[in-house]
Amino acid sequence: MMIDPGAESAPPSAGSAEKALSFFYRGWREVRDSAGADLRLMRSRANSLKTLADREFENLFGFPSSVHAFSSPSEFEIVKRIQPKLSELRKTYSAPDFSRKVLEKWAPKATIGIDLSAIRSAVVSEIDEVGVVLDPSKDGARGRRRVLWNGAEEEEKGKEWEPIRILKKGIKEFERKSQSTSNELVEKMKLSLGSFVREPQEPKEIPPLHLPELLAHLVKQSVPLLDHLGIQRDTCDKIIESLCHRHKDNLIPRSHSVKELSLNGNECTHDLDLRIASVLESTGHHYDGGFWTDPVKHEKADKKHHVAIVTTASLPWMTGTAVNPLLRAAYMAKSAKQDVTLVVPWLCKSDQVLVYPDSLSFSSPEEQEAYIRNWLENRVGFKADFKISFYPGKFSKERRSIIPAGDTTQFIPSKEVDIAILEEPEHLNWYHHGKRWTDKFNYVVGVVHTNYLEYIKREKNGAIQAFFVKHINNWVTRAYCHKVLRLSAATQDLPRSTICNVHGVNPKFLMVGEKIAAEREQGNQAFSKGAYFLGKMVWAKGYKELIDLLAKHKNDLEGFKLDVYGNGEDSLAVQSTARKLDLSLNFFNGRDHADDALHGYKVFINPSVSDVLCTATAEALAMGKFVICADHPSNEFFRAFPNCLTYKTSEDFVARLKEAMDNEPLPLTCEQRYNLSWEAATQRFMEYSELDKVLSNQETERTQANNKRKIKKSISMPTLSDTVDGGLAFAHYCLTGNEILRLSTGSIPGTRDYSKQHSLDLNLLPPQVQNPVYGW
Repeated sequence: MMIDPGAESAPPSAGSAEKALSFFYRGWREVRDSAGADLRLMRSRANSLKTLADREFENLFGFPSSVHAFSSPSEFEIVKRIQPKLSELRKTYSAPDFSRKVLEKWAPKATIGIDLSAIRSAVVSEIDEVGVVLDPSKDGARGRRRVLWNGAEEEEKGKEWEPIRILKKGIKEFERKSQSTSNELVEKMKLSLGSFVREPQEPKEIPPLHLPELLAHLVKQSVPLLDHLGIQRDTCDKIIESLCHRHKDNLIPRSHSVKELSLNGNECTHDLDLRIASVLESTGHHYDGGFWTDPVKHEKADKKHHVAIVTTASLPWMTGTAVNPLLRAAYMAKSAKQDVTLVVPWLCKSDQVLVYPDSLSFSSPEEQEAYIRNWLENRVGFKADFKISFYPGKFSKERRSIIPAGDTTQFIPSKEVDIAILEEPEHLNWYHHGKRWTDKFNYVVGVVHTNYLEYIKREKNGAIQAFFVKHINNWVTRAYCHKVLRLSAATQDLPRSTICNVHGVNPKFLMVGEKIAAEREQGNQAFSKGAYFLGKMVWAKGYKELIDLLAKHKNDLEGFKLDVYGNGEDSLAVQSTARKLDLSLNFFNGRDHADDALHGYKVFINPSVSDVLCTATAEALAMGKFVICADHPSNEFFRAFPNCLTYKTSEDFVARLKEAMDNEPLPLTCEQRYNLSWEAATQRFMEYSELDKVLSNQETERTQANNKRKIKKSISMPTLSDTVDGGLAFAHYCLTGNEILRLSTGSIPGTRDYSKQHSLDLNLLPPQVQNPVYGW
């Protein structure tokens, strides 16, 4: 098919023409509507001008008739002579057709003018007659003029008529408000668009750090080290505050996020941190982990937290570090807010014979776990849903404690790694050779049970040993814990530590107390026996103090008899000493404190000053008995109970003992029973360890909300404290890897790694050389 290039194109269709006409009609209609709106606006302004002019004339014509209303007779004469001309002008501009004529003149591209020459001429002629001299410029309206009024000479610029000036002012005010409204709308649109498209911000200039700021930051980060060296924290705070105030103007950067902060005396160190963080942020530096630390934290597979409670002893060894962590695990699991795993040591049969009473032994971890769960269920009255895991351990006869064998952290599965509670953190980490707890776990809490310094001081060269053990305890707790809880002030002061009793009593003891109180209400005799003492039979557990008190006041306590229950390494020595001194002591084998044979005693005596918080004392109070104990920091929690009688001297001991034997103990109130329970202890533990914030994620949400308004310090800069802690952990790892150093400090041979027997009992891989924890 051929196409003729000269052929004319087809004319447009009728539909296209109609569309074009419709488009032009709409445009013309919009112009017409806009012009009509403008005319209506002009008419409104003219009416406003007319009203304003009428008001001005009325004010002018309403002058007082008395000449005394004017400052001079000349002023009165001027107004009187121009009054007829002003009246005529008013009639002219007040005519009904005046507005119409004005609007007709205000056509497009036309200007309106009001001829005021008549008024000016009248005013000039009248003023000339009273001695006012006018010197108009060439234009006669806006020039400068010199006015002589009553002999006074002034020079000023010509002014426009007041109604015209007000009209112009109103127009300018309208334009300003329109512009302001337009700008406001534009800003709101920019903000709304900014949520979708963020414009690049220009880097803001932040001044560099000054020397006093660097010194203040160094002192702040060195506070734990200086405190360890004996320099008080208050002194460090004063030094920091002094250095901060020298450069107060430079502490707060000029960025918008920091301008809102104020520099108060108590906030000096906080603002200093923000200052350091802002400088690091301006340089593009981001801190992703220290030289010693592992920045990778294990994420939870689900929303539920996992808590691993690691302790140094296990049932059937009836010691505080075996019983209390077990009860803590049960009551934490009872809340069902988190999954709980109790990690306890597993001993080979050769060590079980040395530790467990009544020749109890277990062939497998499953068998021992069944024993533990059966004992627990009989005590708490409910079935606790938590997991029990085992790690290899060896018993030390010299230290009378169990030492972990190998890296304890590797026996906690990665999926359960979240929060760790270290019962006796110093004990667990004396010879710990493995991964750092704070690197593997997101949060680590230590609970101090034992006053090791008091035990060590009783040994040969105890003062020297206690000195080294004190600093080693500080070392390992600082390197491996985020938070440390001390049961009482009887323990040494440790880094990041808080004093709080986070232990409760077995519900069975509270039930015994309620039963005894009910019998007393019925008029029955609740207590048929006198006084007793119960505890592991070693000299350090209060036996030395007990024998000394009874021997010193043997005559004052004539006829008094005391029953003693306990087993231990010093049993023969204690009984032999009591016989030599002819003391009225009856010795029995150790029993569970909840045994029915002990319910009838009225007075429990505990003279020990080596305990941190004696569990037997709390149990005796729960059963409604009198307790006689020393005035010691370890008994501070029990002083709130009326049945607790404390003594400071041996004479006070005798007086308290006679008082208890001659009176009946008071029944416990509901509040006192609750304070002794594990429910209250668990609540105190969650609060003082700050686990309630961690588990509920409230602290995380609040931190994220605050980070929207201020600089995030935790990932923007390293701290000297974290660096020192990491260095301490690395040094500890290196030293504990040397077998000679381990043996020289009292470690058991072969505890750096678990033994072959442990691998068989726990179904572990044979011990082998493991990969180093700190790789380069």
